[in-house]
Amino acid sequence: MSQAILDLVEKSYLKENPPQFDIGDTVDVHLKILEGNKERIQVFSGVVIARSGSGSREMFSVRRIVAGEGVERKFPLHSPRIEKVEVKRSAVVRRAKLYFLRDRVGKAVRLKERRRS
Repeated sequence: MSQAILDLVEKSYLKENPPQFDIGDTVDVHLKILEGNKERIQVFSGVVIARSGSGSREMFSVRRIVAGEGVERKFPLHSPRIEKVEVKRSAVVRRAKLYFLRDRVGKAVRLKERRRS
C-alpha cells in the first residue's frame, strides 16, 4: 500500500484540534470511563515524559507518583476516549524523552518551570 492511501484512510480518525502540549508539561488528561452503562470522566494528572508515533498512531506517556510509587500510562493522542488535555504548567527540558525521571525520587523529580509571556 502506498503512503498516500494510508494517509487518506487515517485522516477520518484524526482529531481536528489535537491538544497542544510539549515534553515536560504537567497535564491533566480527562478520560471517558465506562462503568456498566454509565459514563464518567476520570482525570489522570502527571508529567509528559514521552511522545511517539505520528498520524493516528501518535502516543504520549504521562508519569505521576501515587502513594510513593511511580505510575506511567500511555495514551493515544487521537483517541475518542480522551475528552481533553489541560496543561497545568510547563517545564524547561533539553531532552525528547524524560526517562531519567524514573530513577529519581522526592524533590529531584521537580523540573524547572518555563515562563510564558
